[in-house]
Parts: sequence; C-alpha cells; structure tokens
Amino acid sequence: MREFNVAILGATGAVGTRLISQLEQSTIPVKSVKLLASAHSAGKKLKFKGRDVTVEEAKPESFEGVDLVLASAGGSISKKFLPEAVKRGAVCVDNTSAFRMEPEVPLVIPEVNEKALYNHRGIISNPNCSTIQMVVCLNPIYKKYGLKQVIVSTYQAVSGAGQSALNELMEESQQVLNGEKTDPKILPTKGDKKHYQQAFNLLPQIDVFEQDGYYTHEEWKMIHETKKIMLDDMDAKDIKVTATCVRVPIRIAHGETVYFEVADDNANTDEIKKSLADAPGVVLQDDTAHQIYPQPIEAEGKRETFVGRVRPDYENEGSYHMWVVSDNLLKGAAWNTVQIAERLVADDLVRVPDNPYLGK
Repeated sequence: MREFNVAILGATGAVGTRLISQLEQSTIPVKSVKLLASAHSAGKKLKFKGRDVTVEEAKPESFEGVDLVLASAGGSISKKFLPEAVKRGAVCVDNTSAFRMEPEVPLVIPEVNEKALYNHRGIISNPNCSTIQMVVCLNPIYKKYGLKQVIVSTYQAVSGAGQSALNELMEESQQVLNGEKTDPKILPTKGDKKHYQQAFNLLPQIDVFEQDGYYTHEEWKMIHETKKIMLDDMDAKDIKVTATCVRVPIRIAHGETVYFEVADDNANTDEIKKSLADAPGVVLQDDTAHQIYPQPIEAEGKRETFVGRVRPDYENEGSYHMWVVSDNLLKGAAWNTVQIAERLVADDLVRVPDNPYLGK
C-alpha cells in the first residue's frame, strides 16, 4: 500500500490543530507529517500519533517530497504557497477562500459532489463552514424533490473568526461580568474599520460588506458556493439562494435556520425527514414531543451535521423549514478537509495532472 508524505500548512491555528487530530484518526496511510506555520510559530512542538513534531517555517522548498498538503493558514498564505506545492508535485486541499470560486478548482463536500475530485488540477477547495452544513442537508432533498429557493439565516460561532476572536469573546465576557469596559479589536471582522463588543451581543456582519453595500462577503460566499457545489455554476439561476449571516456569542458550532421550497408537489414532511435521516454525514434530531433538537454545545467535537425542527411552512405550499447545527471547526473545516484527502487516496487521485492549476 502506498504511504503518503503529508504537510499541514497553518498547523498551530484553531483549524490546524484539528487537522492534525483528524489526520491521526483518518484512513490515510501517513509515511511522514510536516507541520508548517509562520516564522513566529517555528520551533514549537506538536504531537502527531504520540510523537513530537517540530513546527517549521513555511517556505516554497518546504513542499519538496510532499504528496498531500492540508492548508488552513489564511487566503494570502494559500495563494503564496499552494502553487509552489503543486509545482513540486503535491496535491493540495485548501480550507481558505483563496481558490473557491476559480472555475479550475473543485469545491467539494464529499457527501455531495465527490466526483468533482476527478477533475482536480492540483488544488481542491474546502467550502465555507456555513455552506457545508447547509448543503449537506439540502442535497438529499434536492436529489429527491428538486429545489426552487433557499433562504438561510445563520447563527455563527466566534471560532469561525479564528482563535484570536475566540480569545476576545472570552475576555469580553469576563469584563462584562465584572462590570468593566470592553475594548474590542477584532470583531465583527479584523479587516474592517470599526470593531464591536461580541459578548452578550449579536453582530449582523461576518466579513466585509460587498461593493453593493447590502451583502457581506460571507453571505455572498454562501449564495455562490451553494450554486457551484450543487449546480456546478456559481451564478446558476436554477435555485434561488439568499443568506443573512450573524455572529453570535458562542464558542463553537454554527446554527442555521434554512427555508427551502421544493419543486416536487409530492414532497411531504415525513419523507423529507426520512431523506435527511438516511443521508450520509447527517443526524436527524427531531422529536419535539420530548424537546429533542440540535444544539451547538452537543455538536461540538463531532463530525456529523445535525438537523431538526423540520416542518412545513403553512403559509407557503411546497415550502419547509429546518434547523441545522454543526461543529464549524470539524465538518466545517478540518474534518471536511481530511475527508476530501481520504477520498483522493481511496480513488487514487493523489497526483498532479500534466496541466496543473498554479493560481492567478
């Protein structure tokens, strides 16, 4: 059996450390693992399968002899280093937004569009965390009944903004409890002009606002990534998709309310629930008589996506609602990335084609 030399780019971050643990638990036969990060983190020691591995500063030559790269170090870092890795013969699975909308780069959720991996040119993108959990649940409904429209409102955990944002939430929470003034520096997004307190607060902004001034980039991503994954066209009109994304003061696991309109008049709530219960990677938690429904604190640390409160919309025939929860750092990031790598290994796709994609 072939064994693989694996590099994790961004190994010390919130997703990077989870990439290590998910790789440890995966079916991938690992010959060696290389942990890469910034110069600031170089020299730190992390464990892989019980042994110490020293973190190295990422450089182009770091990817010599590497077969697989799992990346989660930020979009600019991915754009800088992943083409260098591909030039050296590595296949890369990227957890940033750097390449997601490139036509040459597959945007993959294994339960939904694994076949897209066969067209990779060296780089595969992991979708946005909030997109992943929604589409995993929409896909079995779409395959059986078709979809006309999707309207999603998200309740996104602070960990989605990175470890520093999570630290800020915890510090702010203690300051508020102590009656002290907060001094936010990161949220809603570090790249914008103003920062607001997240503790005990809701922020209806995730990422920067688009040029139209109406939608944030997170909302834009959910709309266009959903279409690229499900319809293979980021601008497809076959399914109408819109989103409102809100940051909420919890640590881990995103929640989403998803309104969807099906195309088939024969659909009904019980059959939709059955389709969800039978779907790979999905766990149906829907027993309102006993107050059973998904909750972020119960989803944390789990690979599955949880769905409940599946119900008809009595005001709009053929339309339904569901409540979706998933660990944004696992299925929304590290696990989906490793899962893609597992499929690449299983399908003998860990090889760079003759016409590699080397970025723009």
